[in-house]
Amino acid sequence: MSTSFYDLECKDKKGETFKFDQLKGKVVLIVNVASKCGFTPQYKELEELYKKHQDKEFVILGFPCNQFGKQEPGSDEQIGEFCQLNYGVTFPIMKKIEVNGNGADPVYNFLKSQKSGLLGYKGIKWNFEKFLVDANGKVVQRYSSLTKPMSLDQEIQNMVSK
Repeated sequence: MSTSFYDLECKDKKGETFKFDQLKGKVVLIVNVASKCGFTPQYKELEELYKKHQDKEFVILGFPCNQFGKQEPGSDEQIGEFCQLNYGVTFPIMKKIEVNGNGADPVYNFLKSQKSGLLGYKGIKWNFEKFLVDANGKVVQRYSSLTKPMSLDQEIQNMVSK
């Protein structure tokens, strides 16, 4: 398993390699997303956060996942179209992955190893869990699906202002 956030890589929705070393110096919010979930409207606030802070070295990475209630059944292309058409998403949406179990993506294995959820639970409980990573690649916080993205605005503002 990777020992540094910047050693990680994943595939973008076109299947091309996305290396995390290009995120050095940026504050990053990573979210496992789904198109047919009760939390799907969070895309709107995620996009608001992204637009507000993107010029201050802030990025959001969305990782579609179909492990929770089969709420992300589409292809990578369909997911991208859905996000753009319904929520105007401009932040990067990656290739669909698994976040739990033997097939879990190395990105999520790393994130879960750095920050446990409620009561020390390591696994991802549902869609739209969020991990906040500082400009030095340290996973500083993990938020449940219930946490509204805009509630992170001040914390992100403080981090990008440093």
